[in-house]
Amino acid sequence: MTDEIRALLAHHRPGYEVTSVAKLGEGLDNITYDINGEVIVRRSKEADHARRSEAIRREADLLAVVAEVSTLPVPEPIFADIEAGALAYFKLPGLPLLEHPVVQPARLAAPLGGFLSHLHQTPVEKVEELVERDTYPLLAWRRDAERDYRKIVEYIPAAARRPVEDFLGSMPPAEPRAAAFCHNDLGAEHVLVDIEASALTGVIDWSDAAIADSVHDLALIYRGLGPEVFELTLGYYEGPFDDAVDRERAVFYARCALLEDIAYGLSTPGARRYAEAGLAHLARTFGEFA
Repeated sequence: MTDEIRALLAHHRPGYEVTSVAKLGEGLDNITYDINGEVIVRRSKEADHARRSEAIRREADLLAVVAEVSTLPVPEPIFADIEAGALAYFKLPGLPLLEHPVVQPARLAAPLGGFLSHLHQTPVEKVEELVERDTYPLLAWRRDAERDYRKIVEYIPAAARRPVEDFLGSMPPAEPRAAAFCHNDLGAEHVLVDIEASALTGVIDWSDAAIADSVHDLALIYRGLGPEVFELTLGYYEGPFDDAVDRERAVFYARCALLEDIAYGLSTPGARRYAEAGLAHLARTFGEFA
């Protein structure tokens, strides 16, 4: 695979000397490589050539739109190789929040609130041909969370099991009534930070962007940074948010996503950090327990 990455750079950036290729990570959909510590190349794992090509084309076009509306730095493609299913961009400054938590997370609330305000107010017609509509019902979210919990229950501390099981046994909130343009995977692994300054430096991986429930983006702040930063972020958020119904849905998404993270981290080689973070955040996500 390293030789293929080198060949891609040689083709699209002739004269650019590749001195190092390091695998950064692997998710469900993509494998990411760091070139010389300054270029990121992401390759799709999609086996179907037509679907892979379309996904790369769309993402490249989408990133051009995102660059227009985002208040935070986002990847700007150097090249998009449709045939190879690869997208390359210059590395943004900062480190993933998942692996490098900042000392003062509350300082992230204002830029996150502003970023999501602008993103969610993007006219849908600007992106409707570039992203899908995510209409996954909340009952299916709960079903998936129940499945994930069954896989990981032996790793869950005994004191935490009752709150988790009570949550899984309750009815989901009401379905969302509106949709907006969303990052749709705003986990701490996709948020870059300057650790010393406790500042946001960029948002990466827009491959799951969709027209979806805007509360889901906010919910991943709850999951990744906790209820306190979530509440502070809402203070800077200018999109529609109905305290009576949307807050319940945000907590619901956050809890389902946390269980998914733990299951993914425990079952995927090299992804243990997801499980460790999820287990560490059980109490704040499901409520304090004895």
